Parts: sequence; C-alpha cells; structure tokens
Amino acid sequence: MPTNTQMDVSIIIPVYNEVDNVEALYKEIAAALSLERFIYEVIFIDDGSTDGTAERLRLLSQNLPNLRVLYHRRNFGQSAGLLSGAKAAQYSMLVTLDGDGQNDPHDIPRLFEQRKDARTVVLGIRKKRDDNILRRLSSRIGNGVRKRLLNDDCPDTGCSLKLFPRDAFLALPHFNHFHRFLPALFKRAGFRLINLPVNHRPRRHGVSKYGIMNRLFVGIYDLIGVRWLLKRPCAPEVSTNEN
Repeated sequence: MPTNTQMDVSIIIPVYNEVDNVEALYKEIAAALSLERFIYEVIFIDDGSTDGTAERLRLLSQNLPNLRVLYHRRNFGQSAGLLSGAKAAQYSMLVTLDGDGQNDPHDIPRLFEQRKDARTVVLGIRKKRDDNILRRLSSRIGNGVRKRLLNDDCPDTGCSLKLFPRDAFLALPHFNHFHRFLPALFKRAGFRLINLPVNHRPRRHGVSKYGIMNRLFVGIYDLIGVRWLLKRPCAPEVSTNEN
C-alpha cells in the first residue's frame, strides 16, 4: 500500500526474561517508525518474567506515552501473549515481533509497502537465519512437513515478524501454540498471504526459551489438530431467495 499516507499500527511483543533486550528493542522500533508517517503504540506483554523484565518495562513506560505494558501473572506462552496484546491494542493493524531483538524493526515499513488491501496478511521470511546449524536444520524440516500437510503457502512460519488486521486476528480460533499456525489459519479465513524476505539477527542478550525437543512433540500434536480443523470448514452459501 502507499506509504505517503498516515498509518496507525500497534506493535505486539510478548516477552519472557528479556530484561537486557527490551529497552534497546523499543528504541529501535521508535527509530524505524519515526522516519515514516506512522502513529503507533508498542505493547510489551510480560509473560511472567522472573529476571526483572517487568520492572524494567514499568520504568520505561513512565516516560514513554506510546509504550504500554501488560503483565501476565505467570508464564502462559507466546500465543497467550499475542492474544492479550491484540485485545488491548487500539489500532486496526497489528505487527508482531520477538522480544529478543532478532527481528529487525526497520523491516516494519517494508511490511506495509507489501500490503495490497484489507484482505492481505504480510509474513516475514528469514532470508538468512543467524542461528546454529542444528536449529536451522530442525526448522527447515518442521517447516517442510507443516507446509506439505497444511498447504499454508509459507516457508517460514517461525518468523514472528508479521502484519495483519486486528479484527481478523481476533476472529481466528485461539488455542495454545496457535501462533505457529497463523498462515494456515489466515488462509482458512480467506486472506491473501504475501511472503517478504526480512533480516534476521543474532540474539544480543539472554538465551532462547525454545529448544528442539520442547517443540517437537507439542508441534506434532498441534499439527494434527490444525490439519483436522482445516479439513472441517463450515462455510454455508446463504441467499435471501427461497430458491
């Protein structure tokens, strides 16, 4: 879509134990959007952090009117964080990204450039992953299996950098780990998916909260459930005429 008009967006960022990353990430987002015609808010969802992330965000938000913080009483997971942020968002378009700094905020304006209309979802695709070889290999296998079974038109659903309408996101079926299947769920709802190669950077501080084994078995279980969901649509054709 044209970028010479004003764009309103809520940036949704679930975080868990990212005390050393949140301030730098907010500053990068502000720098990336200050050069464009954006009106924006940044919503961090502290997902039960135990390292001082919540306190760091609370202090930051005192002097930054477009920084909002939500707090989960315990760790509910990334999908729950996204849902909490979306429900609280005040703008009609949402951008999601990880709280570890590996997604590049300077790619956010590029997401808007690729958006064609109100029925478009733009998905970031990590063109060169800055992860170890085991993580890259397991992700490639997982993405291949998922894409084949769900036909979701997305080669890298694990990239958190995405742009989509708030009302459409809230209308999706929500369940634990549903964030891993957003392309398939949006496609099921009739949206056009656009894949955009984006930058991927090394983690600056802290450690990843995801491992290979703690995603494998849950991922298989969820994949079976989502495939079942996609095979059972309920889309009756309605007419106002009796015949």
